[in-house]
Amino acid sequence: MGYVIAIAQQKGGSGKTTLAVNLAVAFARAGKSVALMDTDPQGSAGRWFMTRLEDTEDPGIEFSTASAWGVTYECRKLAKAHDIVIIDTPPKADSDLRPALRAADLVLVPVATSHLDLWAVEVVLYLADREDKPAMIVMTRNRAGTRLAADVAQKAAELSAEVAETPLANRVVYAETLGKGRAAIEAPKGPAHTEVTQLLAEIEKALAAL
Repeated sequence: MGYVIAIAQQKGGSGKTTLAVNLAVAFARAGKSVALMDTDPQGSAGRWFMTRLEDTEDPGIEFSTASAWGVTYECRKLAKAHDIVIIDTPPKADSDLRPALRAADLVLVPVATSHLDLWAVEVVLYLADREDKPAMIVMTRNRAGTRLAADVAQKAAELSAEVAETPLANRVVYAETLGKGRAAIEAPKGPAHTEVTQLLAEIEKALAAL
């Protein structure tokens, strides 16, 4: 059975889909068979995938959708056939999120450089803890060197979850590639390549320790 990673955050605009698609492509480029599942009614990951299909015959990953009640079945099916299953969840913490948390081996919680994002994390961490699932906070849209970034990172470290050492910076390339059905690691080489690669290594290490 493959590993299932749920990407969850109560607040919208935290970079959930950006994190999901960039990790999906990075895992695939690292030689893993990958499935991306979109359970968010907004369907952002689905639109990204359809845009990707328009540009290439082989998207390199499998895509699936599921409503809350179908997540468990779909995850089980995908995990039997893939090394990695990544779930992009709805931006809320209620009954729609819990099936994804139950199915997950690891929960990633994106936090943009904002106190609002950080305040919204506690509910997701509480739900993950209730399901006895390990969680890792990933700083997204990070503005390195700012007082706000340092303050948010410090407060994140005080929560009951591991914080990834590698943040994803607030770079235009993430938005540009997302709109083209691509990932930052598929753009000309730059700082985003290093960020995604290093974050991937941290997540692989966390999965191996389960």
